[in-house]
Amino acid sequence: MEALVDRQLRGQGTEEAEWLGWPAWKAVAGVDAARLVPEGHRAVMVAPHPDDEVLAVGGLLSCCAALGREVAMVAVTDGTASHPRSSEWPPERLAKERPLESSRAWRCLGLGDSQAIRLGIPDGGVAGEAARLAARLGEIFTPRDVVFTTWRLDGHPDHEATAKASIEAAARCGARLVEVPVWGWHWARPAEPHWPWSRMRRVALDADTVRRKRQAVACFASQLQPDRSTGAPPILLDSTVARAARDFEVVFA
Repeated sequence: MEALVDRQLRGQGTEEAEWLGWPAWKAVAGVDAARLVPEGHRAVMVAPHPDDEVLAVGGLLSCCAALGREVAMVAVTDGTASHPRSSEWPPERLAKERPLESSRAWRCLGLGDSQAIRLGIPDGGVAGEAARLAARLGEIFTPRDVVFTTWRLDGHPDHEATAKASIEAAARCGARLVEVPVWGWHWARPAEPHWPWSRMRRVALDADTVRRKRQAVACFASQLQPDRSTGAPPILLDSTVARAARDFEVVFA
């Protein structure tokens, strides 16, 4: 069934207005940070690339920090393959800048004291390192963790491989796992049959948290500017930035 899904990332993808106009939102159950990450538990975000943690659940993690929950960030890759053939953003520069962008974004969200773990797996090569990634995550996760990661059918190979490794590692140690669509919004349409609608939960964000998240997204300058050396457009599309400005986030819990 999964193999039949066309998850190609083309153009700007499904417009945000189409998603926001979907009438079935009223039937999506709500959940808040306190319920998702109960007292005494740790929130662990496993991000395939720097910026995925903010795009996925930046607001939710900010709420966790405000509640006094422990938060840990796991960066699977350093995002060094985002600008192929670029002289403006070669891999060496990206390897230094992208982690700094994440750190700035975390401060915007009140996550400056979060534990940061960088695994250094090659950007674009997570699937080939899936076994090593699952083993490494197994050393990080504990039974008291609530693990957030990208959805297993998200549409980007690194995202899907990260999800599968996280699922395996969480199951081994008894951690709870929550998947989050990032690129899934791009290729799918409302009522997409392959989405796990029964597990969808909506996390409302207040105005201050939305403001913080917008500021955090703006920290990823390398991904928001056109590449002058190749003429390539920004990596983060207008549609992606628009989704990050919502007053809610969605998780598959």
